[in-house]
Amino acid sequence: MKIIDLLAANCILPSLVATNKKGVLEELAKTLVPGPDNLSLQSVMDVLLDRERLGSTGIGDNIAIPHGKLPQLSRLMLCFGRSLKGVDFDSMDGKPSHIFFMLLAPVNSAGLHLKALAKISRMLMSQSFRDNLMKAEGVEDIYRLITERDAEF
Repeated sequence: MKIIDLLAANCILPSLVATNKKGVLEELAKTLVPGPDNLSLQSVMDVLLDRERLGSTGIGDNIAIPHGKLPQLSRLMLCFGRSLKGVDFDSMDGKPSHIFFMLLAPVNSAGLHLKALAKISRMLMSQSFRDNLMKAEGVEDIYRLITERDAEF
């Protein structure tokens, strides 16, 4: 699985303006709706907020990977956002999140959904990759960095 195949350039937000968790989720979700599956912003927000209630998707090291499953989806969908200031995302380590990968998946795609989450997590284990994402100049730079890192796996 190639992460870059799930990520369109128009779904990369290099400068999130939101200052809280719900705002970040909404800002990212807007890049995916309505999309080919005619998603509603409300349905996406509902599934993401339900998932956050189970436990924060802020995994530490300034990273959050919000995700959820929707019955009307026909494929995995991914977007990326970066907050230069950082957002309190209730992360395990208590640090603000700066790097966000949001993944939406069809309900019946447990295997693919987990593979995508695992690959994103592995990609983000590299401190230099995270640093480069934070220093990137814009959408094209971020897209190139993700493409290069994706090719390493």
